[in-house]
Amino acid sequence: MAMASRVLLIDDDERLPELLSSYLAQNGVTLAHAPDGARGLVMLEQGAYDAVLLDVMMPGLDGLEVCRRIRAKSQVPVIMLTARGDETDRVVGLELGADDYVGKPFSPRELLARLRAVLRRSRPEVMSEALQVADVAIDVPARSVTRAGAPIELTGIEFDILVALVRRAGRVVPRDALLSEAGRSDVVVGERTVDVHISHLRQKLKDDPPKLIKTVRGVGYVLAKD
Repeated sequence: MAMASRVLLIDDDERLPELLSSYLAQNGVTLAHAPDGARGLVMLEQGAYDAVLLDVMMPGLDGLEVCRRIRAKSQVPVIMLTARGDETDRVVGLELGADDYVGKPFSPRELLARLRAVLRRSRPEVMSEALQVADVAIDVPARSVTRAGAPIELTGIEFDILVALVRRAGRVVPRDALLSEAGRSDVVVGERTVDVHISHLRQKLKDDPPKLIKTVRGVGYVLAKD
């Protein structure tokens, strides 16, 4: 069972999210919607998404420019939504770093299949419940962590935060999204508390000065991939 995914749809067609939301939700995908490119870029900065569905034809910032700006900052998977038969947009989109494209009109089923393929490539570790980054190994069902083979004792919330960071290794997770990503939306805390948990994690992982869990000033944290 793969973990639930959060996907951002950037498209000026207001009917599309209505058409897609319930179908995707039944298949473990939560859809957020931005009606234009500028709003989409802001939402991407503020939340941790697993993939982006990006319409090429939009007023203002078009999809190709949005894709260019996303790639300047992030490796989040991007699927371009292009008018059928518009070969140039597809080619340019893929050159700009899009991962795939789907021609409009498309069926929700076709979109889900493309989405799953892109997510599988971007997070192969979700298919198994053993995660590994550098010399840190996590056994998710057993809730155990080792670094260079030595066991590390973590509290429940420290463990969940570490797993959330490892599952998004190489991508910045905003502070306020970190607890919900860790499945701890039950914990009502300020961002300061997140910092405290991170500092405990660093101590226990002997990550000083921080090489593994890096702070992105004003935004959140990123777990280094190598």
